[in-house]
Amino acid sequence: MIVKLDHIGIAVSNMEESLKLYTEILGMKLEGTETVEEQKVKVAFLPVGDTEVELLESTDAEGPVAKFIENKGQGIQHLAFRVDDIEAALAHCKERGLRLIDEKPRYGAGGAKIAFLHPKGTNGVLIELCQRD
Repeated sequence: MIVKLDHIGIAVSNMEESLKLYTEILGMKLEGTETVEEQKVKVAFLPVGDTEVELLESTDAEGPVAKFIENKGQGIQHLAFRVDDIEAALAHCKERGLRLIDEKPRYGAGGAKIAFLHPKGTNGVLIELCQRD
C-alpha cells in the first residue's frame, strides 16, 4: 500500500523567517510555493533526496495549520505517505478500523490527491495519504 515517504509537513508561523533557516542556514533549495485556498495554507516545497519538506503557513486564523500552531506550537504537523491508489488505501484503512478525516480524496499541494487519517487511530501522528499521477 505505502510506496514511500512523500513529504514531511511542518507548520510555521512565518514563512519568510522559516525559509531563511532551511535555505540560508541548512542549504536546502526552495523549489517553489503554492497557496491551497481549500486548505487555507501557503506551502513551500524543499526537496531532500527523493522526498521533501513542506513548510505550511496558514492563510486564515481559523485554518487547520493556524489551529495546530495555536494548540501545539510550530513543528512537524504531519507525515505524508505516497500510495498508488488512494481510494483503495482509504478503503483498506477504514476496513481495518482506522478513523478517517477524509472519506474521499481532495486536492492537495502540488496537484496531489490527498486524504488524512485521524491521529487518534495512528498513535497521535497525523498521517496524510497522497497519490501523484
